[in-house]
Amino acid sequence: MTMPTDELFAELRTIDTPTITNVVATYPKNSLCMGLYNPWTENWYTDTSVRCIYPEHRAVIGYAVTCVYGLPDPNYSGRLTFMDVVDALDASPKPTILVIQQKWPPELMRKAGLAGEIMVNSMMAVGCAGLLSNGPSRDVDAIRPLKFQMLLGGVTAGHGEMAVQAVNVPVSVAGMDVAPGELVHMDENGAVKFPANRADTVLSNARAMLDHEAELVARLRTARTAADVRAAQGGGTYGAKKP
Repeated sequence: MTMPTDELFAELRTIDTPTITNVVATYPKNSLCMGLYNPWTENWYTDTSVRCIYPEHRAVIGYAVTCVYGLPDPNYSGRLTFMDVVDALDASPKPTILVIQQKWPPELMRKAGLAGEIMVNSMMAVGCAGLLSNGPSRDVDAIRPLKFQMLLGGVTAGHGEMAVQAVNVPVSVAGMDVAPGELVHMDENGAVKFPANRADTVLSNARAMLDHEAELVARLRTARTAADVRAAQGGGTYGAKKP
């Protein structure tokens, strides 16, 4: 197990997120699956509460830097600011994915357009490649040309006063628990996490699984009967009798 390199990240960006989940934990009985988490009981990938803002962009991957946003607290506000988030992004290995857990009263949860054009440009200046957040953001038209990926709870036009509550702490976003320093891989299907020191195995197993699936799909595309499909799924010859 080695830590990721730029070349390794480049290769991982060519692979779709569902394939990454397949080798991380989805199919524990498959020899290519690493079984890093119990697929049903652990929170290692996102649910349907977030959506990809730029499905036309390729997958992104980076080290998780985390923070929590919420309403200003008169007993705490001012101790942390967005610059503390920028500093954490700057100090992290690159590239990074900023994971923001937004904590608002229920009536505000869908109205806080948190990370707009200025925040995103600030994040990109220190090596951030994408944002994952359980709440909305804004300025998606201005951000689109930047090739910066965002998975969000939605999009909205405005917000009120807000404050940073914590930086680089464990967070939970869209059903996925994320600790600082974990790798987050995400595309239009959602996001998945895994330990950084397992990235090389994730890549090699994902490549092998994609090769296997390509062979299976090729067989299925020539299938014309249920027997053909059964044979393709079993790796046998089309038309072979079931034993």
